[in-house]
Amino acid sequence: MLLATAVLALQLAGAAPAAPDPPAQPAAASSAQEQKPSSPPDQKAEAKEPPTPAHTGLRALFGNLVEDVKHLPSMQNVYIAGVGGGLALSVHPWDQTFNEHLVSHYDAVNGIFAPGKYIGDTPVQVAFSLGTYAWGRAFSEPKVSHLGMDLIQAQLLTEMLVQPLKFAVGRERPDHSNNQSFPSGHAAVTFATATVIERHLGWRNSALAYTLASYVAMSRLHDNRHYLSDVVFGAAVGTIAGRTVVHHGRDYWAFAPVSVPGGGVALLVTRTK
Repeated sequence: MLLATAVLALQLAGAAPAAPDPPAQPAAASSAQEQKPSSPPDQKAEAKEPPTPAHTGLRALFGNLVEDVKHLPSMQNVYIAGVGGGLALSVHPWDQTFNEHLVSHYDAVNGIFAPGKYIGDTPVQVAFSLGTYAWGRAFSEPKVSHLGMDLIQAQLLTEMLVQPLKFAVGRERPDHSNNQSFPSGHAAVTFATATVIERHLGWRNSALAYTLASYVAMSRLHDNRHYLSDVVFGAAVGTIAGRTVVHHGRDYWAFAPVSVPGGGVALLVTRTK
């Protein structure tokens, strides 16, 4: 966890080095440069990073959490929940048989999946988030502390969504241990972490986080603790939490149903910056 925190801190610390003051230029040249649009690489870089807040202390952390709860009932989240629910419903027929294909009698395979239940455990994810936040505060790195603050908020918001759903649905786990199977909390918290990292650092730098989140979800199926539909919808819940806490201004995704010739319906996904 400390290593992961250090890597994220170095990524953010080196994301925006200070540029030297430019030499004085004639007024005409300066005016021309002001009218020149920014280059595509600059636009892409800005789109990857949310604006860093002026304060990242504990007061801002919990104050922003209240605002995040207010932003939950948005059309974007309704669409994500709808897509996640649709996917969970589509894989539901395989719930009773899918786990059987992952159960293994080989110690090596069991050993590969064993760490999943620890990586995706909420205390571990919260510890990782706190470590990132503490690093940024200790070394005066606002971007790092901002990332840590959003990670903490995403974990808290995920738990606020997952736990009521578990008790409301009351689905029995495949191993019959209790009635809190749907949705998967492990899948939700790890996908929340991955989504926050993606919103801060971009897709390339979040590939490992999404890989770990998918691995954790698969481990829950291997351990026979969740059904396939549990982890699919859990991933959607985590995505909702991660995207809610990270604000990108005008950068957002839009979803719209579109009729298809022949009587079908397709989902049009567009990104606006």
